[in-house]
Amino acid sequence: MYEYAIAWEWLAFAARWFHVITAIAWIGSSFYFIALDLGLVKRPHLPPGAYGEEWQVHGGGFYHIQKYLVAPAQMPEHLTWFKYESYFTWISGFLMLCIVYYGGADLFLIDRHVLDISPPVAILISLASLVFGWIVYDLLCKSPLGRNTWGLMAVLYVVLVFMAWGYTQLFTGRAAFLHLGAFTATIMSANVFMIIIPNQKIVVADLIAGRTPDPKYGQVAKQRSLHNNYLTLPVIFFMLSNHYPLAFGTAFNWVIAALVFLMGVTIRHWFNTTHARKGRPTWTWIVTVILFILIMWLSTVPKLLTGETDAAAVAPAFQQFAGDPHFPAVKQLVSTRCSMCHSAEPVYEGIVRPPKGVMLENDAEIAAHAREIYIQAGRSHAMPPGNITDITPDERKLLVAWFESAVEGKKQ
Repeated sequence: MYEYAIAWEWLAFAARWFHVITAIAWIGSSFYFIALDLGLVKRPHLPPGAYGEEWQVHGGGFYHIQKYLVAPAQMPEHLTWFKYESYFTWISGFLMLCIVYYGGADLFLIDRHVLDISPPVAILISLASLVFGWIVYDLLCKSPLGRNTWGLMAVLYVVLVFMAWGYTQLFTGRAAFLHLGAFTATIMSANVFMIIIPNQKIVVADLIAGRTPDPKYGQVAKQRSLHNNYLTLPVIFFMLSNHYPLAFGTAFNWVIAALVFLMGVTIRHWFNTTHARKGRPTWTWIVTVILFILIMWLSTVPKLLTGETDAAAVAPAFQQFAGDPHFPAVKQLVSTRCSMCHSAEPVYEGIVRPPKGVMLENDAEIAAHAREIYIQAGRSHAMPPGNITDITPDERKLLVAWFESAVEGKKQ
């Protein structure tokens, strides 16, 4: 059974790799087409129905691109669709959510000092929130408010801030940020799957049938693409945040999330304006830097990270690790080799916060992170980095023996 932990870790790695690959493909094509769309130039020689054109050079050749707002007079023989990048990014991301946060709900999803719920209830709340997000967003877009692009975006920002606060009242700080990213990414991918691609298919079908396509389908799709454009950078931030406890593990983490959404807008506004050849609004970078400095300040108020509680009771899910005969020796080993960094007040030079928010100062914390200790310091030499505390081969064998003995003991 203890080999299950190794297999699960590799499965998580494979899902993460897959997710990164598909995300690069989706974000890359999205940013390219946004820049292309904003850079189109209207010229008198364009064919009927063409909105603009762009000349580009890449890979030793030249590209001449023309855009039709509705559709060309005739369908080309081959039409390339950009959709699977979005679909597989969401699928792989949801797979990671299942592997890491649903599979490890007691450790990564649930913080019983925030809300004492069971793993099944936490998972149901997680799933329901993703569905809820798309329904609310879609209804807002289809409401009269949807005709006011910037008014709609202001209301959507309020919804996102509310969700940022709400998630921190339900889950661990790390899971809250991850869910905020998943919540936003679900909206983005659903835009592609439920609105943008279906609308494009209607236009293609009308064109093939000899009907004049209704321009409203393109207008709606463009509005949803605009939303995706401004949401992309915050989603990347939230997906990377699990490596930075100063972002997710503070008392004001939901305020930090709210400011991250604003930074996404200011950064994209600079690129969008520049690509549209409407100048270079340097004020956006000044605002972005100010927002980032404010985030840095919020991350240290209060000084202790969320999760640094004085509760030392071992949760039932991890009792077998604290009760194993090897545990006293393991506790002593962790105290001498790991706690200099993984503590509320790290004493190792250059470390001001415990890496990834992981503290190993008492029985509860050590037992709760048994699988990570086993993989990172027992079955591999990832920890401590560069073996800076000189952990010996025999000590690594002790960590392996402890975890495997506890797992085997639970089976009996």
